[in-house]
Amino acid sequence: MKITIVTGAFFPVPPIMGGAVEKVWFALGEEFVRQGHEVVQISRAHPRLPPTEEIEGVRHRRISGFAQPRSIVRLKLLDLLYSLRVRRLLPKADILVTNTFSLPLLVRGTNRGLVYVHVQRGPKGQMRWYGHVARLCAVSRAIADDIISEAPQLRDKVRVLPNALPFRIERTPSGIREQRLLFVGRVHPEKGIELFLRALSLLPRELLAAWEVNMVGPHETELGGGGDTFLQAMQALGRASGAPLKWLGKIFDPAHLTAQYRSALLFIYPSVAETGEALPVAPLEAMANRCAPIVSGLACFRDYIEDDVTGFVFDHRAAEPAQNLAERLVQVLRLGRDEIMKIGETAQARAAEFEVEKVAPRYLEDFASLLAAHPAKK
Repeated sequence: MKITIVTGAFFPVPPIMGGAVEKVWFALGEEFVRQGHEVVQISRAHPRLPPTEEIEGVRHRRISGFAQPRSIVRLKLLDLLYSLRVRRLLPKADILVTNTFSLPLLVRGTNRGLVYVHVQRGPKGQMRWYGHVARLCAVSRAIADDIISEAPQLRDKVRVLPNALPFRIERTPSGIREQRLLFVGRVHPEKGIELFLRALSLLPRELLAAWEVNMVGPHETELGGGGDTFLQAMQALGRASGAPLKWLGKIFDPAHLTAQYRSALLFIYPSVAETGEALPVAPLEAMANRCAPIVSGLACFRDYIEDDVTGFVFDHRAAEPAQNLAERLVQVLRLGRDEIMKIGETAQARAAEFEVEKVAPRYLEDFASLLAAHPAKK
């Protein structure tokens, strides 16, 4: 097959500026090539990356994109401008994969590939406009349900295929893990950081003092963060909580990020983004490194995190969510190291089901099924 992958206007590939979608499709593109297919990947240009190059058999083309804006309206406009640029460069292909908002609306024929929309966030009204596309791929059951609820007439076009873990699992146990809680993600209000910090302030002092807290992720708006003012407010809350807390900023280097996961016993991801999360990659990365996750009750987490089995869940919709999280943290932090590490081992086994070598064939099978249903593309 000839496969074109188009990621969005705001992050380059390889993911030198982060971006879960970019991580996933960078890994999947290389795996498609390893399995005998031709892949062209189109992404945002960056000064550190050449306009064209080949990496592990994937042909990369990069075009001018944009810094991510605060305004949703401006974001959609920039996505449209980027998609118009992309459309002029699309090669002939069998399958055209994209997570952009506008490109599926602009590509109507099949000579550039059957359009395969990869839905990585909760739909916000656009699904009904995609009746002409070949596939609406949801990365979790929760997102599939939202798509069908929004556009029930497109039910037969919806499939659930998960995000792939963007690296191979190292199954050799790492060294001594610290009594550390780790957050990795965008420092943005939707990630539940304020909720987490308020919960820390409710913990017993002696328990809090026994654990370190590391916060990793970008706060810059152009990287999807909440900006300087939000970071400063969160740092003030952190200081008020009395927690031994470090703000480490963005870490995009895979080895350095892995070192963070492998040094912590617990991973906290208290997202409150009811329509913003699909199947978050950061908890999956933590699980792959035997770091037991603590997550909110968002439906998307049900696809890979089971409470007290592969991680821990708290109720972010409770009347007092910070109190609910604090109570759950007390239960978890008072577990013995061995019990937490046992959960981490089970979590790693679950994460192994998402390794790219296992997920890529499922996408390829779906691509093939679409081509079989479109004889003109054979």
